[in-house]
Amino acid sequence: MSAASPAPETGHAAAAGRGGTTLVAALVFIALVVAAIGSLGAPLITAVAKDYDVSLATAQWTLTITLLTGAVATPLLGRLGSAHRRRKVVLATLAVVAVGSVATVVPAPFAVLLAGRAAQGVGLGLTALMMATARQHLGERAVSTIAMLSVASTIGIGVGYPIASLLTQLGGVRVAYLLGVVVAVAALVTAAVAIPRDTAAPSAAEPVDWFGASLLSAGLVAVLLVTSQPGWWSSNPLLVVLILAVGVAVLAGWVVVERKVARPLVDLIALRHPAVAGANVVMFVSGTAMYLLFTLITRFVQTPSQVGYGYGLSEVEAGLVLVPFSALGFVAGRVVPKVREKVSPFGLLTANGVVIVLACVLFAGVRGMGVAWPVVVMGVLGFGVGGFSAVMPQAILAVTPAEETAAAMSVNQVVRSVGFSLGSAVSGLILAAHTPAGSFAPTDSGYTTASWTAGALALVTIVLAIGINASRSKVPRS
Repeated sequence: MSAASPAPETGHAAAAGRGGTTLVAALVFIALVVAAIGSLGAPLITAVAKDYDVSLATAQWTLTITLLTGAVATPLLGRLGSAHRRRKVVLATLAVVAVGSVATVVPAPFAVLLAGRAAQGVGLGLTALMMATARQHLGERAVSTIAMLSVASTIGIGVGYPIASLLTQLGGVRVAYLLGVVVAVAALVTAAVAIPRDTAAPSAAEPVDWFGASLLSAGLVAVLLVTSQPGWWSSNPLLVVLILAVGVAVLAGWVVVERKVARPLVDLIALRHPAVAGANVVMFVSGTAMYLLFTLITRFVQTPSQVGYGYGLSEVEAGLVLVPFSALGFVAGRVVPKVREKVSPFGLLTANGVVIVLACVLFAGVRGMGVAWPVVVMGVLGFGVGGFSAVMPQAILAVTPAEETAAAMSVNQVVRSVGFSLGSAVSGLILAAHTPAGSFAPTDSGYTTASWTAGALALVTIVLAIGINASRSKVPRS
């Protein structure tokens, strides 16, 4: 495929002027909201287990089911949200998120809470539509806005953590979930006011590949189900292998189907472009490394100091450790795109890979210098993650036709989710392997091993980015 310009789809230059600032703020706000709601279950798992009288493993599903529905919804929304019906799809999706948010706060059985969390997860597919809207309506501001949207979808994971933890401590789990209701309704109102009306004429031949969507959903659910349940890997490895094998087989069948339909759910030809394929591979490996270290730090600071390490922070205090992650992530999202004219996207991915390696080395080598040290490491990690997220869309969209923006970025979002899930699973497995029998906490060496593992994965991303950048520089530009 030929390189595509990052120009808007239909040339709504006016929106980039007077109303552009409002639209930018609305898009970023919506991306932040859906990311924060999606991760809202993380600090509430213990409280949910207590309030609903379920095990911690069962309560963990309030996070897992959101990840699963998000992975299923993302590519489907990417195709449904074409230019002529994007606003309708955005509003309908946010309405589902709002209804799901209400289900999490009503006095009802645990199954209702799970259903609500599943509905909230659908919103995770909206980030790609926000990027497509920016590319269509914001003219020259589209590039910087898309970068911020990518950052918001990643850094937003840590935004709701300290607030939810504090609300749980003050009023219980339903009060914390009430935060989701408030911001979901606010996002819905914002979208209704700020998202431009659909003006593009619908294509006569634009059917949705529902069979392909079913295959992709089944395959992704199988893979993510296994990666999000690390306890299964040690307790029932044969089941893990079986589910993974089925998932891979279904995904292979999906590829065959997509190559035969006239209007595929995902343009596989576009995905085979070296820049797009390379960016997705780098995203997968780096996502695994980043989330591996992220989960290590959050668990380490909450470990009671009686075991010989850790700081015994409460959930609220641990949430505050994430503030530098989000803050410096947004700083990177503003700074990194400004050097894009001088450095190629894969060159910037290399540089941010170095930052992530630095964070891994800092945590692996020095952890006993007081609670300020993990805060510093989390800030370094946040800057690397923010920079990575800001550059990734540029690497993909530079060679992606404007009408395929939502579909291309939805695939990248799914790849990121799988990487994050795998990183969390690998973190849990390494720490479990270093937990002595009868002990509730792993040894300190377990954290060291896991940190170096994250660093090694980050080094792999650097090598990949350098290799892709070198190969692209040898190809004559058209």
